[in-house]
Amino acid sequence: MKTIYFVILDTLSDWEAGHVLAELGSGRYLKDPSLRYDVVLCGATLNPITTMGGLHMVPDVVISEIHPGAGDLLLLPGADTWLDPAQDPVITKVREVLRSDAGVGAICGATMALADAGLLDNRPHTSNDPTVLKMFCPRYKGGDFYVNEPAVTDGNLITATGFAPVEFACHIFRRLEVMSPATLDAWYNLFTTRKPEFFYALMASLPKRSENQ
Repeated sequence: MKTIYFVILDTLSDWEAGHVLAELGSGRYLKDPSLRYDVVLCGATLNPITTMGGLHMVPDVVISEIHPGAGDLLLLPGADTWLDPAQDPVITKVREVLRSDAGVGAICGATMALADAGLLDNRPHTSNDPTVLKMFCPRYKGGDFYVNEPAVTDGNLITATGFAPVEFACHIFRRLEVMSPATLDAWYNLFTTRKPEFFYALMASLPKRSENQ
């Protein structure tokens, strides 16, 4: 069992991590039919949060107490509260995890927090817009490394614009190597084109499963 350490905070953008959580949690399209990811909700504190969609969530653990390992994922969804100093414990943990074998996925507002903390100053990355980063993240000095793409992978860090949850998930699945190349291609094409032929390609790409799986 691998683990998604899902950071939750007020105004969390419900939809931005949906594909990642659904596919890794269900395992329905993974190349190893027995692989599942457990989801652990992490917060700067154990205080309840309210998502942008109005869902109430309570962290399972304070983020300072987690220790992601190889194959695990620290997942940072977008939110309007990322630049609040209350999130400093999360940034401290991100800095630590980036030095490990675990993956870090940050989308939308989460990329702004990483930028403001200097974690994107020397590595390829993306976000919602470079001008926005400069406007809201005065300590950001990574303009030369900004890549104008929906999602960017650099080592164990995946960053994405908030308008690209599918691309974000695709980069994460590729980095974790949990889907076969054929499955990942079909999955991505299905969710970006919505053409039925890619659904059939997706089904055909899956490993044979026994009746008790």
